[in-house]
Amino acid sequence: MKINWGTGIVLAFIGFIGFILYFVIRMSTDDSANHDLVTEEYYKKELSYQQEIDASKTAVEMNANLTVEKTDAGLMIYFPERFDPKKISGTVSLYRPSNKHLDTNFPISLSKTHLLIPDNRLVDGRWDISINWEYEGNSFLHKEKLVY
Repeated sequence: MKINWGTGIVLAFIGFIGFILYFVIRMSTDDSANHDLVTEEYYKKELSYQQEIDASKTAVEMNANLTVEKTDAGLMIYFPERFDPKKISGTVSLYRPSNKHLDTNFPISLSKTHLLIPDNRLVDGRWDISINWEYEGNSFLHKEKLVY
């Protein structure tokens, strides 16, 4: 059987369409290509974004800067020494962009001016850290991206 140029074009189109369909089906059924939103309640979180901006601005205005440092024991978060540690409350949120199952939240309960997140709770890679904390009625926010 002899294949002319018209039949070749039709076969090329069928091959290309099959190639595209193979990848569409493979990517939509593959669990390693997770297509979730960044957060579960994305729109609800977006409505509270102005409060985050205000908390970050308050932290800058009151010079309430935090220091996040990687140590052998884990991740150390240093709060300003001029604040009484017993009056500081809030949460530390660790967000892992590549795996939502590693996301964790830690309550802030201090006896000293630093908080240690143990090394066994963190996996190597990129983490987004969000520290929401309050001191004497003022809300503060510290966000940082780090590679652990």
